[in-house]
Amino acid sequence: MTLADPDVRLTAWVHGHVQGVGFRWWTRSRALELGLTGYASNQPDGRVLVVAQGPRDACEQLLQLLNSGKTPGHVDKVVVDWSPRGEAIRGFGER
Repeated sequence: MTLADPDVRLTAWVHGHVQGVGFRWWTRSRALELGLTGYASNQPDGRVLVVAQGPRDACEQLLQLLNSGKTPGHVDKVVVDWSPRGEAIRGFGER
């Protein structure tokens, strides 16, 4: 990592049939493979909130995977927000 490629925070709201199908577990596995920290959390309205922190290229790879059509369940759309890295998060959890 260089100073030109600082860590970022990806916040992704995943819409579709993504609860009760192993989506959070799958997302956690992909994020850990990419060396990211954060979490995937079921939301009351049926979405899954994915927060991932780390190098921008790794976060972009995770975003591509979320949009790949190869996830558990079915993703209709992903609404994304990029920001500077937030407070430190250890590991990658399911909430």
